[in-house]
Amino acid sequence: MKYVVKSLVLFGVLVFAAGTAKAQLKIGYINSAELIELMPETKEVDSQLTAFARELEENLQSMQKSFDEKLNDYRENQATMADAIKQNRERELQDLNQRIQQFQVKSQQDYLKKQNELMAPILKKAEDAIKAVAAEGNFTYVFDTSNTGLLVKPDGDNMLPLVKKKLGL
Repeated sequence: MKYVVKSLVLFGVLVFAAGTAKAQLKIGYINSAELIELMPETKEVDSQLTAFARELEENLQSMQKSFDEKLNDYRENQATMADAIKQNRERELQDLNQRIQQFQVKSQQDYLKKQNELMAPILKKAEDAIKAVAAEGNFTYVFDTSNTGLLVKPDGDNMLPLVKKKLGL
């Protein structure tokens, strides 16, 4: 009889401890990419990045047009050019082609830098809101489903509606 009572007490303590441990561990998830897409600031950044990309593309097209015109002129007149002039024009074309390639690489770098600069405050705002909701809801862990998909996820732990509410979206 003592063994049964001790077993029941031990079982009760374990159930209570497990319930307490489970209550302390609260896991949530959010799709941060979806959240950021919903934020109105993102639309403004997208339009700024589109304008910036258009400006870079226009400059690249201008450089390419200049190159094409010089190349066509060279091809049309190379038969009548002196060797020194021909070599000079070939060097010019090579230099211009190299500058175009460098501009393309630099443009990509500048675009990414601009994107990072413009998105940083939005990312910070989203992160702060997620952390605030996690603290308010006593979430121990929060997974971002935009980076790694969770195979099983209950709707009740999705923090997106709570964070949208926090941000007024």
